Amino acid sequence: MERFNLKILQRFWAIAKPYWLGQEKWKALGLFAFLSTLLIVATRLFVRLNREGGNLVSSLADLDGERFWQTVWVYLGLLAIYVPLLTGYRYLREKLGLFWRKWLTNFYLERYFDRRSFFDLLDRPDIDNPDQRLSEDIRSFTQDSLFFVLVFVESLLQIIAFSIVLWNISHLLVYVLIVYSFLGNTITIGFLGKILVRLNFEQLKKEANFRFNLVRVRENAESIAFYRGEEREIDWAKSVFTDLYDNFNRLIFWREWGLGLIANPYQLAIYIIPAIAIGPSILAGELEVGKLQESSGAFLSIFFSLNQIVTKFENLTKFTAGIDRLYTFEMYLEQPRTERNNLPENATTIEIIEDSRLQVDRLTLQTPNYQRVLCRDLSLTVQPRQGVLVIGPSGCGKSSLLRAIAGLWNAGSGKITRPPLDEMLFLPQRPYTIMGTLREQLLYPRGDRDIRNEELQDVLQQVNLPDLDKRYGGFEAIENWSERLSLGEQQRISFARILLNRPNYVILDEATSALDTENEQRLYQKLSSLQTTFISVGHRPTLKQYHQWILELSENQEWTLAKLGEL
Repeated sequence: MERFNLKILQRFWAIAKPYWLGQEKWKALGLFAFLSTLLIVATRLFVRLNREGGNLVSSLADLDGERFWQTVWVYLGLLAIYVPLLTGYRYLREKLGLFWRKWLTNFYLERYFDRRSFFDLLDRPDIDNPDQRLSEDIRSFTQDSLFFVLVFVESLLQIIAFSIVLWNISHLLVYVLIVYSFLGNTITIGFLGKILVRLNFEQLKKEANFRFNLVRVRENAESIAFYRGEEREIDWAKSVFTDLYDNFNRLIFWREWGLGLIANPYQLAIYIIPAIAIGPSILAGELEVGKLQESSGAFLSIFFSLNQIVTKFENLTKFTAGIDRLYTFEMYLEQPRTERNNLPENATTIEIIEDSRLQVDRLTLQTPNYQRVLCRDLSLTVQPRQGVLVIGPSGCGKSSLLRAIAGLWNAGSGKITRPPLDEMLFLPQRPYTIMGTLREQLLYPRGDRDIRNEELQDVLQQVNLPDLDKRYGGFEAIENWSERLSLGEQQRISFARILLNRPNYVILDEATSALDTENEQRLYQKLSSLQTTFISVGHRPTLKQYHQWILELSENQEWTLAKLGEL
């Protein structure tokens, strides 16, 4: 990522190719071709406007009133065509960028949630801030890349058109222009390119880290307040911001002083060069005065076209940094799950078999990085319509066993036979509350079902939340439920999901830890009445009465399984 090179172009094309050569290609290429046509017409009009501007000056110098007014009307007529055409071109360019962004965002979102890639990212700190990559980086990539490509096309058209104009006025101006532009581009890119690209890349990362830290405080505000952790959090936030500040300080130094001391005089000097080159010919009467206006316009147009890299260099460096971030994200999503976390070559994985039963056969479970064994040779068959309680000290692998059953962890060996995940419902200790209506909250994850309000009300009654809908204005109310509802209420909502979705298997990870024993008893009795097969993780002795089997895991990787009536 040191400078603009073939590597960056390859990465750019790897990201862009699915849209421009995929199902949307005819729509995208057709609109791009239309934009290019508009550019050709706009360039021809611009050349004509530049020529008429020169004629205007010449008519005034010759005191030719008839020629003056004729030129004015031609100029205004051309302007009446040029302005709406240019405006339409810019509007369609933005629309094409928006179409591309929508397609690319949906494309990445599908892959982000496919194969639980979003979950695997928890173990990949090098792929930081996926939220930024899916929002800011995709926005920048689609809009900026289209802008730069069309600017290149526009610049090429203007270089060709105005070079002909300039060549007819003065060969010398063309030679001076080529040398001047070449030197400016070489100095700017060669000297500042590496520094600005690196600093812009780091700035994107540090801005995202600071934003993530503030979001984290908002999401955990209550816990921080209970711990009185304000001092620790503000120190950490200031530390992250200081890192951001220091990098941006270096960035503005190189951008304003480094780039400014070169780019500003380089751009300002061009206004006098045409006058120096053709001034003697005008003074000698060989050229009209208006040719200075025409040649200056042509010179400036060619110069700025040749120097888009210089004038837009800061945007190009940010764009390059965004390409690099999107490309690493792309490569991560393309990898099979077994290759994502740089696992040992001889690493084994747990075999998952889909069947109508739930069984664990000689399971050795390890942490995802294979650095620790949690349990060895575990075998367990969960009988239909019965419950298994998993107990043991903290850190022995109770929740990890549930992750393995769900397919979230596969480090280890052995087999897990389980029903399809559509027939299972997992209830974590802190339930997930979605952004949406109360109805969608209760029906999650199958929010598309048509359930009558009376049935929803009955389920709320069963989980001891009889007035929840009335409290917030009905089942269509939209709230930030994770903040509105206590943890105990959220856990009862998760049990309501069981009653509404009626899964064949339920996996509960301390799903009643925030409830009193009376509510816990009510919910487990409802669960038992559904004739559902379930596995619970918990510490409370009261949980034993709702299960038929108990699996105890120990810190030394051993385990015991017993029928509760035989203990």
